[in-house]
Amino acid sequence: MALSANDKRAMIFALAAVLLWSTVATAFKITLNYLTPLQMVTGASTVSFLILLAIALVRGKQQLLLLELRRMPLYYLLIGLLNPTLYYLVLFQAYHLLPASEAQPLNYTWAIALTFMAAVFLKQKIRKRDWIASAFGYLGVLVIATRGDVLGLSFSNPWGVFWALLSTFLWASYWIINTKRNAESIVQLVLAFGLALPFLIVLSLITTDWGTVPWQGWLAVSYVGLFEMGVTFLLWMTAMKTASNTSLISNLIFLSPFISLLLLNQIIGETIHLSTIAGLVLIVSGLIFQRLRQ
Repeated sequence: MALSANDKRAMIFALAAVLLWSTVATAFKITLNYLTPLQMVTGASTVSFLILLAIALVRGKQQLLLLELRRMPLYYLLIGLLNPTLYYLVLFQAYHLLPASEAQPLNYTWAIALTFMAAVFLKQKIRKRDWIASAFGYLGVLVIATRGDVLGLSFSNPWGVFWALLSTFLWASYWIINTKRNAESIVQLVLAFGLALPFLIVLSLITTDWGTVPWQGWLAVSYVGLFEMGVTFLLWMTAMKTASNTSLISNLIFLSPFISLLLLNQIIGETIHLSTIAGLVLIVSGLIFQRLRQ
């Protein structure tokens, strides 16, 4: 069946988002060559905030921004300290300790973490398919973390794996807290990033030396802020709203980790272990199974 004009536009937006998200793992590793995780979060959040604020102002969201800020300042401060502050600090620490080809697939288990956290905090029922998906997903984590030595349980970097998995629960927490407020995505992001920035800037000025960051570091962190935290998210949200049925595009996101592995190998020369590919296939298979209809 031929796609409608809106569905074609949605596919273009979705594919653009997927391709951009596929580059960010490579961008993370390049940026970490020049900046600490704290500097990286601060710099990327600053760029993202400025871009998102500009988009919000162009869309005429000034009054809504002020209204939301007056209504729930502590709420937006909380989610700002969670995302971008804590979530990205933990995620970038995982990328600092692990090869990006291992850290990125582990981060994809956030949807499984969300299932368990929603059961605890939102009292949602865990279905049989959720348990099966979780078994696939965390078996994939085990395969990646041990580089295939599952029976020996010889972890390549236990702390790196810990930070990567912790990031998934922080991201799931962010989405659960977001269910408490039905504001526009652009408004929530601008306020969260804006309220988190002063803390990040002060902390980074006290504990790190920005004077040693070369131009390559500034360029790399600007790319992360633009495409990981900012524009790409809006592209994806636009695609989801434009499509007549979100199922047309939702599974495209599973292309991203495989494209990302290819880019990591070709651009920065990371060795892609067969265990990483096998583990990623298990994780993605579990996620797809979880989304299948009864």
